[in-house]
Amino acid sequence: MHFEEIVKRLGEFGRFQRRVYFLLCLVAIPNAWHAIGAVFLTANTDHWCNVPSVPGLNCTSLNLTESQCIEKRRNLTVPYKITGSTVVYEQCTRYNDTVYEEEIFYNASSNDNNTDVTSQRKIVGCGKDGWEYDHSQYTNTAVTEFNLVCKKKALPNLSQSIFMAGFLFGSIFFGTLSDWIGRLPTLFICIGCEAVVGTIAAFAPNFNTFAAMRFFVGMCNLGAYMTAFVLGTEFVGPQYRACAGTLIPLFFSVGYMTLAVLAYFIRDWRDLQLAISVPLALFFILIPFVSESARWLMSNGKYDRAEKIIRRAAKVNKVELPDVLFDENDKEARFTAGGRRPTQLDLFRTPNLRFKTLNILYNWFVINLVYYGLSLSTSVLGVNVYLAAFVSGAVEFPAYLSCWFIVQRFGRKVPLCLYMVVGGVTCLLTIVVPLGVPRTIVAMVGKFCISASFGLIYIFSAEIYPTVVRGIGMGLASMSARVSGILSPLILLLGNYWAPLPVIIFGVNSILAGLLVLLLPETLGVDLPQSLEDGEEYGRGESKLPCFQKTSNYHHGNGYKPTPKEDNHGDEADDVTEQKV
Repeated sequence: MHFEEIVKRLGEFGRFQRRVYFLLCLVAIPNAWHAIGAVFLTANTDHWCNVPSVPGLNCTSLNLTESQCIEKRRNLTVPYKITGSTVVYEQCTRYNDTVYEEEIFYNASSNDNNTDVTSQRKIVGCGKDGWEYDHSQYTNTAVTEFNLVCKKKALPNLSQSIFMAGFLFGSIFFGTLSDWIGRLPTLFICIGCEAVVGTIAAFAPNFNTFAAMRFFVGMCNLGAYMTAFVLGTEFVGPQYRACAGTLIPLFFSVGYMTLAVLAYFIRDWRDLQLAISVPLALFFILIPFVSESARWLMSNGKYDRAEKIIRRAAKVNKVELPDVLFDENDKEARFTAGGRRPTQLDLFRTPNLRFKTLNILYNWFVINLVYYGLSLSTSVLGVNVYLAAFVSGAVEFPAYLSCWFIVQRFGRKVPLCLYMVVGGVTCLLTIVVPLGVPRTIVAMVGKFCISASFGLIYIFSAEIYPTVVRGIGMGLASMSARVSGILSPLILLLGNYWAPLPVIIFGVNSILAGLLVLLLPETLGVDLPQSLEDGEEYGRGESKLPCFQKTSNYHHGNGYKPTPKEDNHGDEADDVTEQKV
């Protein structure tokens, strides 16, 4: 019996599937904590050179509090400029002398022509005394503890690039591993490693250790999310795959918002790192309640294990199954190329699968690229960092919900095309829209569209790739997105030569990628391809315009079926049938 037929008999999204899927969705919450955590873990704050003492300044005799004393000491020892009513202090230099010269400060403050009369004093770097930090918002961050300021100010961004590099390697390694050893063991390997290295990061004695642990956290973080997504959707029927594909990003959005709440109450980066890492260990309690993908087991010839899981699902869903699920023809079906394990190269060996793969990779690349581009406009919200992070997560919530309702009625590729084209247009509009509220509104529309695109591309990609290379394909697609995440800061540097150039690159690529989506086959209501042969046949011969789609010999509900022409002559069928969309 074909797996799609088994799913329909079980119920496309029955009680068993809903229970397992909900538990897998929970993985996305701590995934968001680590993915967005750098906003608070490596947060920058105001800083200035530390001068331990100023001869002649006695804060006790002046009846100054500790904070007032620090402010007075900064006034006397740190260079500053007065612009209107604003005093801007230097962050990386101080005066070389340590003489208490209070009259200099008052003379400079009252200077009408804004000429700093202290300019004749010698200015030097902060030196061995280091820096003082403003702790009004954060008790401690990796930046303040490791002094990642001034000459080291690029290191926090470097640690985030290292984290993204972990995403890149994780997408390759764990995508392949899940297709080789199974979805479930890969998932818990990722969760366990993320809990361990995340906890180690909280006790990092220096920046190098912290950055190294961030790499492995990123690697395991992406592996867990990607594997949970694939595992959750493979036991769901075509009618509910859009729902299933949308729910996991919704939980990621919940994680995004709850991170802001956690960070608001936990202001020390080490405590916060522990708070987002240790709870991962609780997921091992779920092992008895989740199961391996029956679809993956069947595609690897492990029919006995697959049948046990299927019959357990039937018992929970209260449905009857035939005594014999798989006959000899089912067990002799070839799900792998020549009996060997599939690799990334199998995605490029045949023309149709190669075209679909390249198209998907480009779309993942662009979606991630445009997400970072449009994020530049969200920085003008004018609220504190905790509220800004909460709102950023909240904006994604309706975006993912829109995917749920729209793709069920209009399919996958047309909505994805529209989301990306509109996202590209809004990116281009930021060139001409004035700063302030108008640009903020445009940025929110753009973020809505690009977030919805993220939700859709996960669904669309998982449905296009055949089962035997689905994990590999999703890993390769995610790898493409990580490359753009690393490149996007370099593209932003082009703004130093011509300010509109980065957003032009983002916008034009988004529009182009959105139009290329129309060249992919629609997957609404179609059974997932199983073998490499199914994947190559799926969508071949389709008219690429959505209003004139044609399907070849890939049938709804029955997977790949050879036409009489193929049976009689061994050639590819040219006959197609019209299909309404």
